[in-house]
Amino acid sequence: MSLVEINFDGIVGPSHNYAGLSLGNIASTKHQGDASYPRAAALQGVAKMRGNLARFGAQGFFLPLPRPNHGLLQQLGPGAEAAPALLAAAWSASSMWTANAATVSPAPDTVDGKCHFTPANLVTMLHRAQEWPDTKRQLDIAFGNTDHFVVHDAVPPTFGDEGAANHMRLCASHGEAGVEVFVYGRPGGKFPARQHLEACRTVARLHGLAPERTVFIEQNPAAIEAGAFHNDVVAVANEDVIFAHELAFADRQGAYDAMRTAFPALQVVEVPDSAVSLAEAIRTYLFNAQLITRPQGGMALVVPDECRESTAVWGWLEEMLAGNGSIREVVPVNVRQSMANGGGPACLRLRVVADPATVDPRFLLDDAKADTIESVISQHWPEQIDPADLSNQTLEKCVVSARQALITALDLPELG
Repeated sequence: MSLVEINFDGIVGPSHNYAGLSLGNIASTKHQGDASYPRAAALQGVAKMRGNLARFGAQGFFLPLPRPNHGLLQQLGPGAEAAPALLAAAWSASSMWTANAATVSPAPDTVDGKCHFTPANLVTMLHRAQEWPDTKRQLDIAFGNTDHFVVHDAVPPTFGDEGAANHMRLCASHGEAGVEVFVYGRPGGKFPARQHLEACRTVARLHGLAPERTVFIEQNPAAIEAGAFHNDVVAVANEDVIFAHELAFADRQGAYDAMRTAFPALQVVEVPDSAVSLAEAIRTYLFNAQLITRPQGGMALVVPDECRESTAVWGWLEEMLAGNGSIREVVPVNVRQSMANGGGPACLRLRVVADPATVDPRFLLDDAKADTIESVISQHWPEQIDPADLSNQTLEKCVVSARQALITALDLPELG
């Protein structure tokens, strides 16, 4: 097999709106009640996918989940739709952030030599806890080749699991055996610690990971309280490089020592708090970047446009590039609609190391398919949604029919 890293981006759903449902996510709270622009949001996401396809090769996608979720409202009891927060949860388009879709362990890391997926239960937040059964349906289709893939059920809900946003992988190259790093939070702080240690351990057991090549690290409580609700807001890794903020981990030196013990070739690219404050790193989502291996060698960092607009962040990135290290290119992208709801370039993608020939081709992007997706979005996605619109029957019909149009265009009737 020819194993490569494929980034699967979530297509932003037609119900994309700003309801401020995510406690601890500063951007989400800040923009609560603002008008959203689902069409623009989805087209921004496709443009990012197109750019990455051209630069890095293989690119995949997942479809929006069915919304509004009337099943959730029924579970919440008669009259639930009259409670704005409950209604908004049923409309949430948060599945677009596929970094939370699942934790993925590539075949070289697992005891049975298959790529394992565990959908994230996302139990900390109501609007996200409803996602995993429908997410699993897509995973089961996209990775239905059981000779190469195993898709588990979610971790039992007692333990909060937020998926790949709290998971990193270190390796000499994507196709070689690696070290998997799970980052968890300790409860009891100002904001909820969404990733529990026992969830991390459960996923590691389910995936058949070797203990000597599995590392568990505590996220810095100060980072969580500053708004880093997932590890990928303050750290990202690719192959032998970790790019992190100085305050990312509770025990900074202990974290690096543990990673180096398991993976001695580790290279640390660390941004000092004195150069870019934790607050500025979170505001610009410097670390919620895609760190990707380039075909021509070296790595590229795909960052939100907001990084280019920050004097401190852009100045540090320019100094980094001048040093001729492993990260040799910085690529700003416009994902402003996602950013306003608390999701940067890395939130929008799930990394999967696999042979593209083993994946259902309907979930793999090419230029013609990108044209089709853009055409459906331009024709069917609502241009604007205001908070008061979520009870509008006309909007509901529009959202449902828009998703169905995409399903039809991509020949995925199983998701209807």
